[in-house]
Amino acid sequence: MKPVRRKRLILIVALVAGFGVAIGLVLYALKQNINLFYSPTQIVAGQVPKGAHIRAGGMVVKGSVKRDPKSLKVEFAITDYKATVPVVYRGILPDLFREGQGIVALGHMEPNGVFDADQVLAKHDEKYMPPEVAAALKKAGVKPPKPEASTASGG
Repeated sequence: MKPVRRKRLILIVALVAGFGVAIGLVLYALKQNINLFYSPTQIVAGQVPKGAHIRAGGMVVKGSVKRDPKSLKVEFAITDYKATVPVVYRGILPDLFREGQGIVALGHMEPNGVFDADQVLAKHDEKYMPPEVAAALKKAGVKPPKPEASTASGG
């Protein structure tokens, strides 16, 4: 093989290897940032990968919200009306967080079956429901509940 061809071959192999490493690193970084959505039914069925950071969504079970008076810890449960998952969150809940409303929480499952939420996202008005929650309810065969009428009086 001539020296010029050998240099070209080495350059091409080095470029292909470099692109392969770069693509591999990008895919690895993207994999770490993916938050897949799981419904309470899927969580209870054990379909959640262990240690994975996920989004869990459902309706907040009425009467399930318990606040710790000494800290920002809040415990509540979410449901898709087929299964219920307990959730623990440490922080300030969104203003629109209410019992009986749809939410999506980001976090991970603890070995004891409790979802440890890092972030809680609530709907932005009483008619809106997160698309993932609506799809999970539909898949569970449950019609999403109608929003409750506001009790606030305006002036």
